[in-house]
Amino acid sequence: MADLHLTSPANPRLKSLVALRRRRVRDEARATLVEGLEETVLAVGAGARVRSLYYCPELFGAATQGALPQLRSAAGESVRLSRAAFEKVAYREGPDGILAVVDAVGHELGALRLPPRPLLLLAQAVEKPGNLGAMLRTADGAGADAVLAADPVTDWGNPNLVRASKGTVYSVAVAAAPAAQVLDWLAQHDIALVATTPDTDLDYADVDYTGSVAIAVGAEKTGLTDDVLAAATQRVRIPMAGRADSLNVATSAAIVAYEAVRQRRRAVDAPSPT
Repeated sequence: MADLHLTSPANPRLKSLVALRRRRVRDEARATLVEGLEETVLAVGAGARVRSLYYCPELFGAATQGALPQLRSAAGESVRLSRAAFEKVAYREGPDGILAVVDAVGHELGALRLPPRPLLLLAQAVEKPGNLGAMLRTADGAGADAVLAADPVTDWGNPNLVRASKGTVYSVAVAAAPAAQVLDWLAQHDIALVATTPDTDLDYADVDYTGSVAIAVGAEKTGLTDDVLAAATQRVRIPMAGRADSLNVATSAAIVAYEAVRQRRRAVDAPSPT
């Protein structure tokens, strides 16, 4: 059966797509927007359920044209749009002609399934979707087992978060809950909490990350709250040689996460005592 073809930017169906930029609408629909070839292919490969695929051949590059059959087969329906119609619903500059409506992502804490000695990232009240998205890319690259949002300000389905994550919000397990609930859950699972803060003398590289551990970063302006700092097994700082006392929150998370990866790989590769 041929795909539906929409040409008018005023089509009511397109208005419903634009509405998904609002959190209330996303929450009600339990869906979000994923725009871009790379992001959509990654989401599909991670098992995300694509309700609808919208595409515009006038905006395609060679790679997009080649991937279209795979994306169409993964979608519940496919809709072709004119350039004017696609530009109405696109939310990024320089769109490549791919936009998907995908099921919302996120788990309850109790539904997370973790391996032995999990490595987690914890973001408390991080406001900017771009920072959370960057943390998800770090988690995906470092092989972290989950990213937890404590006292979340934005939702995992925010289109700007999905874009900043390059779609890795679908490849990394994510959950959100109030900070008190997250702290209780970490304690129940014997997961050590390493809190980043400039108010300590302990260097981040001088901590053992080879066990079950969650690395916590806080809100862009205020950092971690007192209750999270009080619950931390260790408080660590990243040395700063300049005038600023801290780094961007996503950068801080990446630095400490990859120190954890370095230590954990070294522990695996170390020869057994004879």
